[in-house]
Amino acid sequence: QVQLVESGGGLVQAGGSLRLSCIASGRVFDIYAKGWFRQAPGKEREIVATIDYEGRTTYYTDSVKGRFTISRDNAAKAVYLQMDSLKPEDTAVYYCAEATGGSIRTAARDYRNWGQGTQVTVSS
Repeated sequence: QVQLVESGGGLVQAGGSLRLSCIASGRVFDIYAKGWFRQAPGKEREIVATIDYEGRTTYYTDSVKGRFTISRDNAAKAVYLQMDSLKPEDTAVYYCAEATGGSIRTAARDYRNWGQGTQVTVSS
């Protein structure tokens, strides 16, 4: 079993930046794709970005393209989400998750291990 712990959330003004980190502990890390999801109050959990096991292929939901960057450091068992030009609509709890395979995938059902989440609040 792998445990994922997110950090880096907080309160930021619109236009600002945050960098989320997700550190894993437990079994092997580097053969599974990883993803960042978010859930705003009253809304469903949605994919933000995902990265394959090697870090060569990424996917971003349309609303964050050009503003967010996902990356990973397999030696450190870490996944990151650099968020720039933040907007109030980015406000949500952000979750790190591990996929069931090595290629990128966008559906929450294809992820089996989840972190506890970190709150991101963007003020206008």
